[in-house]
Amino acid sequence: MNDSVSSSIRRRLIQGAGAAVLAGPFLRARAQAGGLGGVTLRVGDQTGASQALLRAAGLLADVPYRIEWSQYAAAVNLHEALKADATDIGSANDSPTVSAIAGGSKVKVVAAWNNGGRGTSLLLPKSSPARTLADLRGRIISPTTRGSVAHYLVVGLLKEAGIPLGDVKLAFLSPTDATAAFGSGSIDAWATWGIFRARAVGTLGARELDKGERVNTGLGLLSATPSAVADPGKLAAIRHFSALVDKGYEWGRTHREAYIDWYAGFAKQDKALAASVYDENIAYRRVPVDDALVARLQKTHQVWLDTGVLSGAIDFAGHVLRDNARA
Repeated sequence: MNDSVSSSIRRRLIQGAGAAVLAGPFLRARAQAGGLGGVTLRVGDQTGASQALLRAAGLLADVPYRIEWSQYAAAVNLHEALKADATDIGSANDSPTVSAIAGGSKVKVVAAWNNGGRGTSLLLPKSSPARTLADLRGRIISPTTRGSVAHYLVVGLLKEAGIPLGDVKLAFLSPTDATAAFGSGSIDAWATWGIFRARAVGTLGARELDKGERVNTGLGLLSATPSAVADPGKLAAIRHFSALVDKGYEWGRTHREAYIDWYAGFAKQDKALAASVYDENIAYRRVPVDDALVARLQKTHQVWLDTGVLSGAIDFAGHVLRDNARA
């Protein structure tokens, strides 16, 4: 039923349309030895946000290897590219990462960050009469893509409220289609993240029914393909790139106004909106890739098992690279 709802909305939409770098000692030694000079690191980037932030922070001027960027609209697309070995690394929340691994991807998590569960919300159109989740019984909610962080949020919120999944209609849509459906009134609520959330609030006047910080894990995981991890040069570049991400977040924390100016331009929203999401955007802090992270991945997987989204047992210990937890 959910797939038919999604297909119906897509048809209506179509018809309506008529990397200054600071390297650690290990990396400096490799660079001096020429170990990174011939390395090309292929970086998959959701919406181009990572590249744009690192460039704004001045962190891409002297990278000791070549970065080949590619952009993807959502984590599901990024993980498809990783599975196909079309890119070496890419960042996504734990929900789509777990879903990708369950789907046969051999990626390994090489670095992780946490922002305390911020940044993914359940949105309502500004004219919606709904005031609680219970008001959405029988209504259409788009969790954006299946297995996404937003899907995880919707499942968690419904469980918290004691509302069976069958009491709502889920419409799985790409971020672009979900944006159009939300704007046209084809869906009654939309769970989404990042720039899509910012634009829905700033441009469409969406209001947040629930920010979901008590449900969201807040994890951002950098995943790498087996071939990239097996290549010593690329693995060194991955460690270096992970440190660049740390520096990017640190730049945002220490340059508030510059960050807000950058994000307003990137999201194509006014500075007031950019300022309103500043704290959550720069809240990411590096966390270890360790047994606790493996346990968190197992817990996320169990949620998908319990809801029937996924099936089968997975040992996530084989999908992390613990010794890469710090650059």
